[in-house]
Amino acid sequence: MTVERTSAAAPAPHNLVLAPFRGVRFNPARVRDLGAVTTPPYDIIDADGVGLLEHSDPHNLVRLILPRDGAERYARAARALDRWLAEEVLVTDPEPALYVYEQAIDGRAHRGLIGALGLCPFEAGVILPHEDVMPGPVADRLELMRATRANLEPILLAYEGGGAASDETSAVDTRQPLVDVETSDGSRHRLWAITDPAALARIAADLAPRQALIADGHHRYATYQRLQAEQHAAGRGPGPWDFGLALLVDTTRWPLEVRGMHRVVPALAAEDAVRLASKAFRVTRLEGDLDAALRAQGEARERGPALLVSDGRRHWLLTDPDPAAVEAAVPRDRPRAWRWLEATILHAVLLDRLWHVPDTTEHIQYRHVAPAAVAEAAATGGTAVLLNAVPESTVRDLAAAGVRMPRKSTSFHPKPRSGFVLRTFEADHS
Repeated sequence: MTVERTSAAAPAPHNLVLAPFRGVRFNPARVRDLGAVTTPPYDIIDADGVGLLEHSDPHNLVRLILPRDGAERYARAARALDRWLAEEVLVTDPEPALYVYEQAIDGRAHRGLIGALGLCPFEAGVILPHEDVMPGPVADRLELMRATRANLEPILLAYEGGGAASDETSAVDTRQPLVDVETSDGSRHRLWAITDPAALARIAADLAPRQALIADGHHRYATYQRLQAEQHAAGRGPGPWDFGLALLVDTTRWPLEVRGMHRVVPALAAEDAVRLASKAFRVTRLEGDLDAALRAQGEARERGPALLVSDGRRHWLLTDPDPAAVEAAVPRDRPRAWRWLEATILHAVLLDRLWHVPDTTEHIQYRHVAPAAVAEAAATGGTAVLLNAVPESTVRDLAAAGVRMPRKSTSFHPKPRSGFVLRTFEADHS
């Protein structure tokens, strides 16, 4: 870590702070296609996707966020970042800014503000987590952040506002964007910088009293906190580690969609999964394709938890969990809304009690879309378990009460594409 401070540690902010910073962006004079150097968030890129992104452009961000395995992987990413900066493939904007980021998918545009988020302890009630995290991904992102001295991707936060910050976010329409590009998935991305001191002051005043829900990026926020604690413990005091890159979306103006997060258990055959599940669930074999099965699952959800199990060819619906089994398996010191979440019942009753599958990434894979989960189950001879979306109101209510959902319970969309603006500690410190 080359950036150092020796003064006392900065007090944790007790307001929502999204600070301007000097963004680091790909140089259009050196990069032929800005869309070809950007990526989806690191945790939804599979091994095949890494290869495709690497071949799309020699400077694709995947080389930084998911360097190939090996003892030097993190150092290799850091060297690549330093080289791209030295060669001006990446350049630093001349003045601090908040960035308006817009992505348009199927004709619908979503906007938010990218800035340096002031890190708050969760007990301050400013930043609200809604899911638990796993130690492995936090350790991985921490090693990468230590090596690169940068926040390479924004996390996604949601708040309910409709105030001056959103007015300023909308007002950039009268100006030429810094970036206007269409990516290979057909989505359009635009970026503007807000540098006017008066506009920045209005945004800061509007955001200060608000709460923000972590919609996507719990592991990266935990990484921000770990790095901050390390730097303060080393006596470096206030510095760029007191902030983390974030996209803040006002869902009053630009609503996000909450989807279910699905599981794949490669080592468990679906027939065995269904046989064991019948001890505590009503099991219904479904006819038709995956779309028909998903419709049936959605209809069943109106009556209670409904899990869809598939081996890629056959589909079974698990409903009406035995209340006695739920009582025996699920902790009783949580609200009823948490105790009857599909993810809670899946992990406590099925994975732990009936299937005896360890709750680790070695035994359970997570997928954002149902077809990918089902395809993986078919390829491995395993079992896919598909979950319904959790209502956003339930997510917010539990988060506001300080109750975290089981990890990977939700998937908020659209997620920001990575690579349009980065934050390096040196740029933000100068």
